[in-house]
Formats: sequence, structure tokens, C-alpha cells
Amino acid sequence: MYAPERQQEILRIARESGRVDVLGLAAEFQVTAETVRRDLKALDRAGLVRRVHGGAIPAGRLDFEPDLAERESTAAGEKDRIGHAALTALPADGGTVILDAGSTAARLAAALPLDAAFTVVTHALPIAARLADHPGIDLHMVGGRVRHRTRAAVDAWALRAYSEINADVAFVATNGFSLESGLTTPDLAEGAVKRAVIAAARRVVLIADSTKHGQSHFARFGDLSQADLLITDTGLSPDEARAIERQGTEVVRA
Repeated sequence: MYAPERQQEILRIARESGRVDVLGLAAEFQVTAETVRRDLKALDRAGLVRRVHGGAIPAGRLDFEPDLAERESTAAGEKDRIGHAALTALPADGGTVILDAGSTAARLAAALPLDAAFTVVTHALPIAARLADHPGIDLHMVGGRVRHRTRAAVDAWALRAYSEINADVAFVATNGFSLESGLTTPDLAEGAVKRAVIAAARRVVLIADSTKHGQSHFARFGDLSQADLLITDTGLSPDEARAIERQGTEVVRA
């Protein structure tokens, strides 16, 4: 079976079943897992499926949202590199930083050196728990209704808290980003908080691995041009990076 024929069959299975997994497809088509991953990448680039940990789902499911454990294990190496690269965007000691909810933001929190001295504001329970014992961090936890899937506080309390602060830098995560669709996430409440985070900071740094590029989800919370800096990985091609930079956002490929 030629690659286009195999990819067409993978797409049919994904649409019928709602999801496909790499190992199952490799066994069914008697090819290697790496071959299947290349097929899924091609289908993802064509906008026909959306890659998730271990497989893919049909692209039409704009409300799909992986749980925290799945997001932690997806593109783990890329997220570690992004987290460490984001350290260069931190303000001078004594500055104020907002850390958005998300597995990439959690990598940045984990990478903060012990001698760092910042005020950190976050609505993400995992990030607050990680930084609670950091000796140099003045930690402020934003409250609200906690979403089980992301462990993030949302709704009126969170929105009010962010409306009352001015931060030097906000590190914002996203489920999807593109020049056409902007910054998107599956949940409207999470999108509203992300919008408030952007409004609360003088500088916005988008931290997102390259698999998020081209993805579009239900809740749109901003334009890509609202990010002063995008820190991603080398999966974003140089041509794609240049297209983003032409509209005013600096791009770092870690």
C-alpha cells in the first residue's frame, strides 16, 4: 500500500472511530510506528486530523481537550527546551510574572533557579504547588472554580483578580495558534482567563510546542499578534517562523 492510500484509510478509521492510535495502526498496516507517525504528521499538516499523545483524532472535534496527564507526556522534550529557553524572557529580580495554566508553563516553573527572586501570580494549582516552597518566589495564587481537566481556576474570581494587577511579563500557553485563527483553547472559561492574563501584562510571551501550530479550537482568546514573543521548538519551520515574525511577533525556536 502506498503512503497516500494508507493515509486515506487512516483518515477513514479516525472519522469512524473518533480516534486512532499509533501502535494499533502499525499492527493493522504492518508498518513501523515511525511510518504511522509520519502519516499522522502529514494528515495533521493537511488539517484532516489533530495529533494527540499516542495517536490522532479527527480535526473536526474542536472541543477535544486532553487531560493533564496526557498533556504532560506529549512533546515532553520540546516542552523542556521551551521552558528553559523562556528563562531568558524573565524580568530582572523583583519583577512580576504571570504563569498561565499548562504543561509547558509547568516546565518553566520547574526550571526556575533557586536563586531567582520574583513575584509570581498563577491560577494553576500544579504550578502553585511546585513553587510554594521556592525560597525566592513571592507566590500569589488566583482563586476561582477549579476545572478538573486542567487544574486551573476560572470564572469571576479569577477574572477579577487579574483585572487588579499589572505584571511585567505573562507566559501564556495555548492549545492552538495560527495567523488565521489566532490563539484558541477548547473551553470558553479558560479562554476568558487567558484573555485577562494577556491584558494584565506589559509583555506577553507565548510558550507553545510546534504541534499546536495550525490547530484551531472552540474558544478564541486573542490574536497571535498580541504575543510579543513566541517560544516554540524546531518543529515550526523557518518559513512558518518568518511568516509569524512579519506580523510583529518575535519567534524563538528552541
